Amino acid sequence: MPLMVSAPHGSSARPRDADLGVGAAWAEAPYPVLVVDRHGGLVRINEAARALLPDVADGDRLHEKVPSWLSQAHRRLGDGPRDACAGPLSGSINDRLFEAHPTSGADGDVVWWLVDETDRRLAETALSDAQVRSEVLAKVSSALLSTLNVPRCTEVAASMAAEHLAEAAVLVAPPQGRRHPLTHARRGGPVTRTVRQVDVASVPGLNEALQGFPPVPARWINPDDIPGWVVPDGFAGPVGSVIVAPLPGHGVPAGALILLRSSTEQAFTEGEEVFARLFAARAGAALSAAGLYSEQAAITETLMRELLPPSLHSVHGVEYAGGYRASKNQERVGGDFYDVHPGSDPSQETLVVLGDVAGKGLDAAVLTGKIRNTLHALLPLAEDHERVLGLLNGALLTSHHARFATLVLASVRRRGGRVQVRLTSAGHLPPLIVRTDGTVEEVATRGTLVGALPTVTANTVRTTLAPGETCLLYTDGITEARGGPLGDELFGEHRLRRALAECAGMPAEAVVERVQMLAAEWLGPGRHDDMAAVAVSAPRNGPLTVVDGRAHGRDSRRKT
Repeated sequence: MPLMVSAPHGSSARPRDADLGVGAAWAEAPYPVLVVDRHGGLVRINEAARALLPDVADGDRLHEKVPSWLSQAHRRLGDGPRDACAGPLSGSINDRLFEAHPTSGADGDVVWWLVDETDRRLAETALSDAQVRSEVLAKVSSALLSTLNVPRCTEVAASMAAEHLAEAAVLVAPPQGRRHPLTHARRGGPVTRTVRQVDVASVPGLNEALQGFPPVPARWINPDDIPGWVVPDGFAGPVGSVIVAPLPGHGVPAGALILLRSSTEQAFTEGEEVFARLFAARAGAALSAAGLYSEQAAITETLMRELLPPSLHSVHGVEYAGGYRASKNQERVGGDFYDVHPGSDPSQETLVVLGDVAGKGLDAAVLTGKIRNTLHALLPLAEDHERVLGLLNGALLTSHHARFATLVLASVRRRGGRVQVRLTSAGHLPPLIVRTDGTVEEVATRGTLVGALPTVTANTVRTTLAPGETCLLYTDGITEARGGPLGDELFGEHRLRRALAECAGMPAEAVVERVQMLAAEWLGPGRHDDMAAVAVSAPRNGPLTVVDGRAHGRDSRRKT
């Protein structure tokens, strides 16, 4: 508050008195000053007061010349104790806000200092509004960025716009063909979403906003021209004021926001228009981020379907089962893979592929996808394993990848009750076969890995599976799973063989599940490599039974 000059305690404020040391001070003060006696008569006013109240002159009655709030304050001061009006009083004079500060003299005169508070109050109001709007924008940003789901984001944006900016809000999304997704929200009402064909040109500025152009001023929009599809159900009264604001996105407009107030409410001010644009900018950024995320998620899901291991089942009288576990729980793909390519008919061989690409994560999965696609293209040559491996090796050597892979190929065909299998390993762990009596045999196929050397050498081994017998192809993620009681011991091939011996006579799916379960229990919460396994089983001729932990079927009972 500016420095106020008052008469010394016990002296009169009248200029005619002898002791008027303050007379020149208050008379020349930049603030309007009125000296009023105890009866409400104006003793004297300074030049600033004359400019503010040109009709007031010395000797006038205060209540006849000044606003009532000031004359009543003086009356209360005269009727009550000296400190009855000790605090500043305020009121309007000529559309300006003034605070009146009284200084009482010993003879009952009062010097009223009038301080113009209009600009300060406006600044305080503007600051308060800015703080409230900042809090609203922070709340809006937090709510909008808490979800990356586009429909949910549009609902939150429309609902919060209706709550904080207007009585109703309509969010118009970019067109989908000839139709526009619309989200209507009404303060205190539900949020509804529809997709319909509308004429955006019927709303002034909407077509431009959807294209990302700056908004038109609200005063240019005639509320009577707003079509019915904009107004949500339950909106109170006719539309009285409208704002159309674009929703800017990341290079592409995210839509437009229409704000509505009824004719019974105050029209949108210029400050509210600015705030609406700030709100729309936050909403547009959030909607754009959600849209980009949804688009990327859809692309990732599409590509992921091609990288995920297939679900296996019985093909041409042979049982197949597969299991896969990525090295990281949050990932779905990695460097291990398997595929089963069925023959065109039961007389043709089915090609089974299981491999392990060096490395982990997405980079390894990309090369995995390339290997799988290349092998799929080489299916017409599947009868010659070594030729297939040689062509795959050449394709990997000419690619930009610096990774290599190990593979095992199995060509499977059923003949009567038995299954004939041709197995070729290219730097991979040799397959294991579980016979009906629980014996576990290692297939003696060896070879060099692919993608590292100019040529690939490998040998093919033929074997036959009797009913109830299983051939297991697996990656080193299982045998090298580190865990156990102390957490640092490998699962090892000997434990895998023991587990397979206990699976004698079980179907392929049960064998894979058993191996995966034991490896997972051995690991515990520890880190591990990708793990993959494929079981190829010759179906039993009779039903499977389990006695004393040993699997038995019709064949095994006959043997007993």
